[in-house]
Amino acid sequence: MRGWDILDFARRAATGSPLRTLLMTLAMAIGVAAVVVLTALGDGARRYVVDQFSSIGTNLVIVLPGRSQTGGFSPANAVSTTPRDLTIDDAQALTRLAAVAQVAPLAVGLSEVAVAGRLREAMVLGTTRSYLAVRRLALAQGQFLPDDDWGRGSAVTVLGAALARELFGQGSALGQTVRIGGRRLRVIGVMAPAGQGLGMNADEVAIVPVALAQAMFDSNTLFRVLIEARSRDAIAAARRQATALLKARHDGEEDVTVITEDAVLATFDRVLLALTAVVAAIAAISLAVAGILVMNVMLVAVAQRTGEIGLLKALGAPAATIRAVFLTEAALLSLAGALLGYAAGHAGAWGIRLLYPQFPAWPPLWAVVAALGTAIGTGLLFGVMPARRAARLEPVAALSRR
Repeated sequence: MRGWDILDFARRAATGSPLRTLLMTLAMAIGVAAVVVLTALGDGARRYVVDQFSSIGTNLVIVLPGRSQTGGFSPANAVSTTPRDLTIDDAQALTRLAAVAQVAPLAVGLSEVAVAGRLREAMVLGTTRSYLAVRRLALAQGQFLPDDDWGRGSAVTVLGAALARELFGQGSALGQTVRIGGRRLRVIGVMAPAGQGLGMNADEVAIVPVALAQAMFDSNTLFRVLIEARSRDAIAAARRQATALLKARHDGEEDVTVITEDAVLATFDRVLLALTAVVAAIAAISLAVAGILVMNVMLVAVAQRTGEIGLLKALGAPAATIRAVFLTEAALLSLAGALLGYAAGHAGAWGIRLLYPQFPAWPPLWAVVAALGTAIGTGLLFGVMPARRAARLEPVAALSRR
């Protein structure tokens, strides 16, 4: 038998038992689809985290009050205590460092924002004019905070896009007066829509001068300080210089945590890549189960087709041809199941992206290739035993169906 004859023979044998073929194909398809969907979720989570951090700016170094003893970063670091406040003077001193391009101090709190009978509790963000450039944000209307002395607090505010729409509807917010924290502030600008970033919706904040925010919340400390390094190569130098400067200003005590965007991203990237690999391995177990099903069904097929095997051997087909026929049939079934699972997995990932547009649930190429290769390899591996059993049958015994 030529190669084409073996392929056609195996195809006819597979389609001759539609229920058996359907079960085997479905089992393999479920395994491949599970790998594709789960790796899409894992890799989507990694990309989502990377995008969220990238949205807060480039070449970024972040100074947090409080010292992390482990040298790592966790959300608890953001609210850790410190024996000294991280002050506006500290932030201004950071602007003089050689590796630093811009500095944006942040003071954060919740307050009621009221205008013309409308009342809304919103996050108030105290910062300076440099915040707009450090965060790579844009204005939709008006202007940003004035470039005043950081110690002064002009009675002005810039509203997020959603907050301005809720307070003023379709009317213009520019020049209007709002009451924030018991103070009357004039609206000088409205931010362009920016969306969610690191747990803060930039569209629902009221931005005020940092000194005014500290006066509102009766606090001298800063929530954090954002530093933009002069270049990507200067990030490490900016981190070292900022740590040394603040240590010197705080009487030799290193009581702040200085982290870089790259360091946080690298940590999340390693964790989420490992998570993606683990869920892919768990999903791949179903491919092993599908391979065992292939073996069992093919063994049953050998028992049912002993007469057919005996006839082939009686006509002179060697054992190698018999093995090739059953291995080709197993490969065809595995390939059909793999392709069906690939399509189903991509459909599932598409459904996730449709439900959650902000979540980039795309299966990584390595996972797709591994799933397809494993499915076909598993089918062939577990098809060896039935093929060898069929090849060992004696012609006379097979023809007599014993």
